[in-house]
Amino acid sequence: MAIDRSVEVGHIFQLGTRYSQALDARYLDANGKDAPMVMGCYGIGISRILSVVIEQHHDDSGIRWPAGLAPYDVEVVPLGKNIDAEAVDAVASALEAEGLDVLVDDRPGSAGVKFADADLIGCPVQVVAGRRLTEGAVEVRTRDRSTVLEVDITDLTKTVQQLLTRPGQ
Repeated sequence: MAIDRSVEVGHIFQLGTRYSQALDARYLDANGKDAPMVMGCYGIGISRILSVVIEQHHDDSGIRWPAGLAPYDVEVVPLGKNIDAEAVDAVASALEAEGLDVLVDDRPGSAGVKFADADLIGCPVQVVAGRRLTEGAVEVRTRDRSTVLEVDITDLTKTVQQLLTRPGQ
């Protein structure tokens, strides 16, 4: 026998006939006899589910959202003071056009702050738009860093979709 830790995310309460008798909720059984309904209720704790997901999918830098539960599929992280905002918007729009939910960190700030915040938020895929954007390339990486690729922007949506559908994402 093994004992493991667990978290209750759902529950069942067997209420019996306590409330059905008080409400006079009745039915006819198979023999045609009048009887009080036997009641129960079921519950799933949405906030508990999120806590369990975060507890199971995190590291020292933050959340590592599974692709199916992530609030956003991709975070676009523009870097550099002279980054072309229209080119960054085009990258985000191309991803959104394929049905992906995209978060763009358009705040001014250092690369270190943006990377730390991107990891804290935990989108499954990060697209880093830096100095190579003018040459038509971006860096694509998974939140867990198991994959880091330099990708031509013409292949970006296909690459991101493949990463999101990989087992374990």
